[in-house]
Amino acid sequence: MALTISELARSSGVGVETVRFYQRKGLMFDPRPATAGGAKGQRHYTEQDVRRLRFIRSAKAAGFILDEISELISLDHTGDRPRAREMAQVRLVALDREIEQLEAARQSLRRLAHECAGSDEGPCPILESFEDTSSSRT
Repeated sequence: MALTISELARSSGVGVETVRFYQRKGLMFDPRPATAGGAKGQRHYTEQDVRRLRFIRSAKAAGFILDEISELISLDHTGDRPRAREMAQVRLVALDREIEQLEAARQSLRRLAHECAGSDEGPCPILESFEDTSSSRT
């Protein structure tokens, strides 16, 4: 089954430019345009390319960056489970840290929204908080 780049992209839920981006980064193969059969000048992709693109999307959704995804792709070929586990553990630690930061941000915003709803007098605590934060960084 030969797919065009637009069919490949659509089958994996991404845009054509995303496929091209992954090709430029070396995560996906960029086939030469077909010269025999089918539409001349079109690149054709296989089910293996669909699987690769879905692998990249899943790894990206798990928070891996492109360099890590490239390594995961090579690990998929070598079966280096210890390295894959190590990469997953590092990613889990980073995700836990991000979750903690997001939970702290949610608590802070929830408190500010409650304070803001308490009165229509004076400056808005939410806006005031953002001003205080931005002025302390400059």
